[in-house]
Amino acid sequence: MNTPAPVLKDYAERIEQLATKLGLDFYPVDFELVPNNFMMEIAVYGLPVRMRHWSFGVRYIHQLIRQSMGHSRIFEVMFPGDPCHAYLVENNSLPENTLVTAHVLGHADFAKNNHLFARFMEMAGGHILEQAAARAHRIEAALTQYGQQRVEAILDAALALEPHIDINQELHRRPYDTNNGAVPAGAGFEPAAFQKRYQNLPGEKTASRPQPTYSRAPIPPQPEYDLLWFIANYAPDLEGWERDIFLAVREESYYFYPVFACQIMNEGWASYWHARLLREADFLPHDLYLSAIKAHSDVVRPYASGDQVALSINPYHLGFSMWEHIIETRGLAAARQICKEEDDFGFIRNYLDEDLAEKLGLFVYQADQDGEIKIADRDIHAVREAILAPKFNYGAPRVAASLLHLDGSLELTHDSNSDGGGLDTDSAMRVLDYVERIWRRPVTLHTVDRRGDPRRVSSKSNFAS
Repeated sequence: MNTPAPVLKDYAERIEQLATKLGLDFYPVDFELVPNNFMMEIAVYGLPVRMRHWSFGVRYIHQLIRQSMGHSRIFEVMFPGDPCHAYLVENNSLPENTLVTAHVLGHADFAKNNHLFARFMEMAGGHILEQAAARAHRIEAALTQYGQQRVEAILDAALALEPHIDINQELHRRPYDTNNGAVPAGAGFEPAAFQKRYQNLPGEKTASRPQPTYSRAPIPPQPEYDLLWFIANYAPDLEGWERDIFLAVREESYYFYPVFACQIMNEGWASYWHARLLREADFLPHDLYLSAIKAHSDVVRPYASGDQVALSINPYHLGFSMWEHIIETRGLAAARQICKEEDDFGFIRNYLDEDLAEKLGLFVYQADQDGEIKIADRDIHAVREAILAPKFNYGAPRVAASLLHLDGSLELTHDSNSDGGGLDTDSAMRVLDYVERIWRRPVTLHTVDRRGDPRRVSSKSNFAS
């Protein structure tokens, strides 16, 4: 049954008033009911209007299959900004969309007050949808001017490197000062006292001192983990429109990082507030409230479906349980301070305690060669790190540009110590092929194998010692 828009609008306005009364502080939210197929496109592309690329079509097919099998259902997509934009599925029920409205207000409060979201807003402003649409328009113009093959090759490389940014750096950066630190060759040489005496003898000609020659400061001056920025600024032969594509992908990657890095906190916070807002919204009909709470139970249950044993974390369930526990034991003011200061790393490490982990049945598992699943560890530190491991470095290997040679060849270095091991050979080769295709000079990657022995990977060769 489709949601009647006027009724939902009335409920949404009254829930917003209740949220403000309860102390939520959020940017205005624009709600829009959309068809299911449009919602799927938003979920797959990540934005309502975004650059075209074949990989999004593949994701769309995967999402369609998952949805047809009952493994995936989209309730809403919300984009933080000023204003925030929220898309709801028009053929979801009125109770479901009422719950989603309250859920979105929790997201909007989190996005306005959390330090990571606030930092992006400060760097890039709060108009991601308009900016993404403008970038998509420029890329469409490039498709017309340069052809699909050339533009798609650049997008292939940029999207393959999409997570390789350095969130500790600013979005808008200046290129390196290549004169900074450049010194004359032989600088610091001072003649000995014995030599100085003979330079001053009568009749001796003072030898003219050779003009100093200057060496270029190394590029990069330190390992550069923001590969999208480095390639956009230092790839020897990239044209202007190609650099623009790399910078466009990088800016969108910055925008999505807080959503990725705060997923458990953010979904849990929104789930806590939608439950509380519905509970205190005495203007909602009783049958609608019961249906909405049933939808809430489906969202925050610990397992993916039925009684199936889940081997992955449901961020809604974990986040909701943690916020409930924090508010019960520490109070709402302390919870709001945690919401402001932390990301998922600090949230899990500092506030997932042993008692709560045991109550939620959290453990580290391992699979034997025959496929049998066994509990490997219940230690709280191991559980925390297992939850956080996929989030490290945006879920990508930590790889830095380490040296740009004078001939334009590039060396990359994998931080295997931080990643806890070497790279998958096939994946490394594929990414190197993309990098070399747009770098247009030799590219080499230094990493280690599974035994920890140094290995050197080139896109034109296999592993070599």
